[in-house]
Amino acid sequence: MKSPLLTIALALLAATCPASPAAAQATPAPGAPAKPPALSPDQENARKARALLNQAIKALGGDAYLTLQNIQEQGRTYSFYHGRPGGNGVQFWRFLQYPDKERVELTPQRDVAYVYNADKGTEVTYKGPRAIEKKDLDDYLRHRTFSLETILRTWVNDPTVALFFDGAALAGNLSAQKVTLISARNEAVSIYFDIDTNLPIKKDYSWRDPVDHERNLEEETWNGYRLVQGIQTPFGFTRYFNGDMQTERFITAVTYNQTLNQAMFDPNSGYNPMKPPARH
Repeated sequence: MKSPLLTIALALLAATCPASPAAAQATPAPGAPAKPPALSPDQENARKARALLNQAIKALGGDAYLTLQNIQEQGRTYSFYHGRPGGNGVQFWRFLQYPDKERVELTPQRDVAYVYNADKGTEVTYKGPRAIEKKDLDDYLRHRTFSLETILRTWVNDPTVALFFDGAALAGNLSAQKVTLISARNEAVSIYFDIDTNLPIKKDYSWRDPVDHERNLEEETWNGYRLVQGIQTPFGFTRYFNGDMQTERFITAVTYNQTLNQAMFDPNSGYNPMKPPARH
C-alpha cells in the first residue's frame, strides 16, 4: 500500500510535469478557431440518414424533382386479390397537381374517373359524380401521406421528423441502404435506396386498422428508372398489402410541368377528357 506522503508526492509531480507533445498539440493555440464539439452517436446517425436522403434527392433530379408542379402519366394497371391477378389490366391516365389534387381515368374511353381534391374523393361515371366510400378515401389519403413525393419534399424538411440511418438492408433481392423517418405523430416509414445509384427502390410502413385494431404492412417498390425532363422516373410500380401483391402499374408515357385544365379536378365541372378544349 502506498503511504499518504507518496500519494501526495506523485500528485504534485503529475501537476508540475510539462505536458506531453501530444497533449500540447491537442491544446489550441491562442486565437485559433475552436473545434466543433463531437457529435453524439444519435446525432451522427441522423447526419448519415440526412446525407443519404440528400443523395437520393440529387439522384432523382435535385431541384427539378423538388420543384415539379404536376405529373401526367399513362399506362396499364393490374389489380390482385390475395396475390392473384384480377384480370388483364386496365388502361389508365393519371394527373397529379401538387400538393393535393389528383385525377385517375380508366378504360380506353376514359369514362370512369376518380377525382381527389384536398381531403375529398369522388367517382365520376356516366351516372354522374358520387362520393367515394370512406374506407377507400381513407386508404387514398394514407397513401398520399406516405407517398415518396410527400416524404422527400415535405417530411425531410420538418424539424419534428426524426431520421434514422439503418445501414445495409435488402429490398427484395437487391442490396440497399435503409433510412427510417418518424413523424411527431409517431408515424414511421422506411425507404430503401439502391446501393449503387442512390435511387429509391422500396418503401414500407405499417398502420393499425381502426376496426379490428390489427396492424397492417404496406410496401411499395419502384423499378425501370428512366430520365424524363431531368427527373429520374420509375416506369414500374408495385404495391403489397401484408405481403400480398395488391397493385402493379406500368407507365408507357410521362410528362412534367404541363398546363393542366383545372376543371379536371372539379367532379361537378362536366369535364370530358375526350372532348378537345374550346378555342377562344
